[in-house]
Amino acid sequence: MSLGNISHPSVKHCADKIDARYPHGRPHHELVPSRYALKVGEIDVMVVSDGVLSLPGEMLGHNVDPALRAAWLEDMFLPPDVLEWALNAVVVRSGGRTILIDAGMGEEYPDARRAGLLAQRLEDAGIDPTSVTDVVLTHMHMDHCGGLLADGVKERLRPDLRVHVAAAEAEFWEAPDFSHVAMPPGYPDALRRTGKRFLKEFHGKLRTFENEYEVAPGVVVQRTGGHTPGHSVVRLASGGDRLTFAGDLVFQVGFEHPDWYNGFEHFPEEAARARIRLLRELAANRESLVATHLSFPSVCHVAIDGDVFRWVPGPWEY
Repeated sequence: MSLGNISHPSVKHCADKIDARYPHGRPHHELVPSRYALKVGEIDVMVVSDGVLSLPGEMLGHNVDPALRAAWLEDMFLPPDVLEWALNAVVVRSGGRTILIDAGMGEEYPDARRAGLLAQRLEDAGIDPTSVTDVVLTHMHMDHCGGLLADGVKERLRPDLRVHVAAAEAEFWEAPDFSHVAMPPGYPDALRRTGKRFLKEFHGKLRTFENEYEVAPGVVVQRTGGHTPGHSVVRLASGGDRLTFAGDLVFQVGFEHPDWYNGFEHFPEEAARARIRLLRELAANRESLVATHLSFPSVCHVAIDGDVFRWVPGPWEY
């Protein structure tokens, strides 16, 4: 069944509605936290915000009764019609390598006016693009790879940069299937365009893997599938500490309702199964979790709460 014809308000409409709450303008990006550093054993980790993306509320759990979704949003003190999704990327240093995990939106969707800030925020954090030895893409949606296509970015990257992505992901974007998604207008075309352009411009730098690859000591990327065929998570382990960057496998609603489908999932049933497997594992081994669209800085833990899961925010480390 195709879900592509589900009616959504435009992203511009959602952004305009959020911006209306700020009649005096948004605060400058450095007046709010945009980076958060922590350690995983001997591995240095920094979560960096690419901004936020305003999207229609019905994209969250589009396979359930709208009344149930509305009740959940109300319980979480969230508006019923517009969601502000965080966009988080991660910089990891291990074994002499500096690894950027996902690259943000860049300039790929003009209506997303408060996203695409990663280049500036890396600069604010003192991270020179020439210091990045590796990029790991959890998948090739434009809010994860678009930052590498922004004006002036590619020219600043080192010539021996390695871009790691699952082979299934690169293959998928040659002819992507959008028959099971429920995206806002304009998104499928923009995603196709970005995926095609990325494969063309970064073909020589791609390092594909089948199911698992160790990028640096204690930094392992694992394919989960579901969200996209090659969607992957990044597992960090050092000195008994563990952290997983889950990309788009986990959204806030996914703790209480892991079987609710997200509008950007190309294979939602498989994504739900992969989400439940990962959350069960994280709850069992008590490791930290970071995800793209959990509120910045998103560092948290997973607990079991009856038949579902519970999101436990991590303490802020000063």
